[in-house]
Amino acid sequence: MPKIVDHQAHSQHLAQRAAGYFSDHGYAGTSMRAVAQHLGLSKSALYHYFPSKEDLFLACTKQVMGAFDADVVDPAATEQQNLHRLTEALRQDFAREMALIFDYLRGKTQNEIAQDEAMQVAMSAYRRVVTSIVGEKRAEAVLARLLGELMLDYFSGT
Repeated sequence: MPKIVDHQAHSQHLAQRAAGYFSDHGYAGTSMRAVAQHLGLSKSALYHYFPSKEDLFLACTKQVMGAFDADVVDPAATEQQNLHRLTEALRQDFAREMALIFDYLRGKTQNEIAQDEAMQVAMSAYRRVVTSIVGEKRAEAVLARLLGELMLDYFSGT
């Protein structure tokens, strides 16, 4: 009897596991062959689930960003406490994630970035979390300040 596989659940599980590989090796340093080997699959099996590296990266982004706000916002906490929680959550892997994002975006025009689905997913998740903390009116300014502070801290070595 043939094995029945939930294609969507399995592809989500693969994307979740592949996300760490992208973070460790960068976008340019990741090949479908290497990811397949990391996941214990044949390259053709990986291509069955993800027709391209871009499709795999998008699936990874959706997995990571879909779970992003799960434990960040505490409804009982103050705005300042929640912003601190968010800042600390982002700080944990900030350098690795920014390196991956810049690697992924290398060579893309502003218009291509604006149209990129993975970037839309990521920015939507960031905006959703910040909006839930400070409201829609202040969300964009607070997000810009928060990311800017993290970048300055990273560049300063603090």
